[in-house]
Amino acid sequence: MNESLLLRVLLESWDMLLEASPYILFGIAFGGLIKVFMPADFIAKHLGKGKFLPVVKAALFGIPLPLCSCGVLPAAAGLKDQGANNGATAAFLISTPESGVDSISITYALLDPLLTIARPFAALITALFAGFAENIVNPPKEMAVKAPTPLPMAGKLSGGIGTNPFSTEKTPFLQELLQGVKYAFLELWGDIAPYFFFGILLGGLITALIPEDFLKAYLGGGLPSMLLMLLIGIPIYICASASTPIAAALILKGISPGTALVFLLTGPATNITSLSVLTGILGKRASVLYLFTIAIFAVLFGLATDQLYTMLNLDVRAVTGKAAEIIPYGIQLASALLVIALSIQPVWQSMQRKFK
Repeated sequence: MNESLLLRVLLESWDMLLEASPYILFGIAFGGLIKVFMPADFIAKHLGKGKFLPVVKAALFGIPLPLCSCGVLPAAAGLKDQGANNGATAAFLISTPESGVDSISITYALLDPLLTIARPFAALITALFAGFAENIVNPPKEMAVKAPTPLPMAGKLSGGIGTNPFSTEKTPFLQELLQGVKYAFLELWGDIAPYFFFGILLGGLITALIPEDFLKAYLGGGLPSMLLMLLIGIPIYICASASTPIAAALILKGISPGTALVFLLTGPATNITSLSVLTGILGKRASVLYLFTIAIFAVLFGLATDQLYTMLNLDVRAVTGKAAEIIPYGIQLASALLVIALSIQPVWQSMQRKFK
């Protein structure tokens, strides 16, 4: 890569970082507040009995939580251990990594309002249908709710979040608030930062290298585009926040908003490395149903999204990234520098682990 191309990639990546940083800080701060104010024993009490209501509760509970597709696995294992049935666990496993306050805020910054709404809505409906299907095919048995137990996989899988998010230990409010701040800006962002910067750099590379409308021939919309994106999105590991700048870059190069939504739904919710753990949590049959539901609904929502943009006569490329224009440059710059400062240590540690 010559110097001029490298400079273009860095400049495009810097522009994305400027646009996203204020929303990143808002999202991770809100994630810390969720940790402080969410009732910690909600899951243990409400997700074990019944076919449908526990699934609805788990799906809704998972939408705002800022956990990635590996970070959600130990949390889901903890839910299962505390008495959540398979349907509720599957719903939580889908709705949580596909959305989250951090990724929703970044989606608004880098994409457009319609996709910002479509993303969590599609995650919620997919989670509900997957959970309902699992509990209908395999009706849950009545289980006694266990006392909350430590999650031994936390930290090992998530790369940074090493505490049980559903611990019921009582602590003073000020201490809880400080723990929430530490969790949000150190543990939560530390878990996401390496993948987010990978996404930012890849988005800059796509913007700098790929000619305008080049991808339109293959990913411009329709069922073939969605199926091709499924093949790309299902096996790779990428968190919801990191997938957003990549999707923004792909949209600007000509892919349809529906095809981008397929990527945003499948990339964070599935990956090859987590499938063995997923099988251990849900079982083989439930895991197949889980993947099948995600694939079917991602394509259906992708097709519906493209149809909606056509009906409304909207050009997604004309709107992508415009939300960031309401933020003054000074705030964008300060936010970007703060995000970089918070990211230096986790990115460096991630690079050391990769090279070792």
